[in-house]
Amino acid sequence: MTRFILVRHGQTEWNRFERFRGRVDIDLDETGLRQAEAVAGQVAQWEVKAIYSSPLKRAMTTAQIIAKRLGLEVQPLEGINDMDFGRWQGLCIAEVREQYPELFDLWRFSPERLKIPEGETLDEVRSRVVACVDEVAAKHDGETVAVVSHRVVCKVLLCHLLGLDNSHFWQIGQDATAINLFEVWDGRVTLRLINDTCHLRKLKA
Repeated sequence: MTRFILVRHGQTEWNRFERFRGRVDIDLDETGLRQAEAVAGQVAQWEVKAIYSSPLKRAMTTAQIIAKRLGLEVQPLEGINDMDFGRWQGLCIAEVREQYPELFDLWRFSPERLKIPEGETLDEVRSRVVACVDEVAAKHDGETVAVVSHRVVCKVLLCHLLGLDNSHFWQIGQDATAINLFEVWDGRVTLRLINDTCHLRKLKA
């Protein structure tokens, strides 16, 4: 059995202003750094043997803060990189709605049918992420690993773990530095925690 602690990265300036981030390599803002410190304390309750991260700064910085608390080195993992939003990357919601009205409606109401110009589909993201998780599980049988990634990656992976197709994408919540916990053994999965942000209560107070 392999236990996974799946963490979404902390807040960036583009999260606050709701810009499509994708592969644009932006780092955490001050709030995101505080969130990462808080989630590091929470993850430290488990005996984590390895920590993997998307190679993008916002995930790597979050992972490095967690890794420092655990005394580990972060291992970058391309397979859990953020969705490639193609021509939408860097645009805010209002700009996408104006420039791509029909595609934006698909994103809102039927995301599983969306193909962004020069970008990925949710199915493509899901295929590479699930394959990546399977590889990590095989490598760390009997251990606990932490994985730091992005909202879209976490949502499609959780859909997979719950046996849902990508039409349920918007029914899965993933807040900044949310913790998700699941266990994999013999091809079966037990999902124990979704979108836990209890560690952020003191920051909000």
